[in-house]
Amino acid sequence: MSTNVLRTADGWWAVRGERAVPVPTKAVTTAELIADRAAVQEAARSDETGTPVAGLVALSPVTTPCRVVAQMVNYRSHARDSGFTGDIPPAFFRKASGSVSGPAEAVVRPPHVRFLDYEVELGLVMGASLPVGAVVEERDLPSYVAGLVVTNDVSARDVQLTKTQFYESKSYPTFTPTGPYLALLEPGDLDRLPDLRLRLSVNGEPRQDRTLADMIVRPARALTLLAGFQALDAGDLLLTGTPGGTALKAPPKAVEKLGALLPPAVKWKAFFRSQARNPRYLRAGDVVTATISTPDGLIDLGEQRTPVTDAR
Repeated sequence: MSTNVLRTADGWWAVRGERAVPVPTKAVTTAELIADRAAVQEAARSDETGTPVAGLVALSPVTTPCRVVAQMVNYRSHARDSGFTGDIPPAFFRKASGSVSGPAEAVVRPPHVRFLDYEVELGLVMGASLPVGAVVEERDLPSYVAGLVVTNDVSARDVQLTKTQFYESKSYPTFTPTGPYLALLEPGDLDRLPDLRLRLSVNGEPRQDRTLADMIVRPARALTLLAGFQALDAGDLLLTGTPGGTALKAPPKAVEKLGALLPPAVKWKAFFRSQARNPRYLRAGDVVTATISTPDGLIDLGEQRTPVTDAR
């Protein structure tokens, strides 16, 4: 069974139910912690009473700097919401690791961003180097993936769409809330991936709710495709896509055809005028809650709860 690990300003903790025990390690980075699994197991099996988890201030269990790579349109429900039909070619984009923030840290909307969106995603934390040219079969996945985390691929849609710029629109500080737990995996845990259920709500209203069975390109295939041009190292993070239910949705076909006849400036002005009436975009004062777990709770990545604020 996986072992949940929490990171605070004081170090690493092995989580046991509602309590946590300090991990006796000198590890500072996520990669160093993964290499010191013996210390994690020692803490997990310790007779110590531990500290209440509720009293700990969790940081992102993925330390930075690191590579942050994400898969684009990787759930069938999200593809439908985005207006895609037929086969969707696998695609990746990068995020700045400066966007990684803690699981309770506020998401800060930059002053120029009007349409702030959410995307709950399963994050794969690498446990070993993935060289360019590697071919990863399903049976090889435990050799490369050490752990799982909850992530939120926060997106500035007005930047993304008008500039066709994923890197900028998804890389502002606090745009990748991560954690609270890093679930360090044991043999057989990755067989449970299709059972993982991703859920996200805003102010208690459910917005996204799907299992990984909705995923288009599964992790082993994704790593093989990524290794065609990109190396990864231990501690790097791969976001594996989001299910349907985001605020942004493709316009109806009739509207899309009409928009194609308009000059770009006019088209975008009309599109964002319609988006301004969409109440699902994030605003200051909202609270986003995200969880990922199996139905039986044997893999449970914890609850991420992030308020939304405007930059001052």
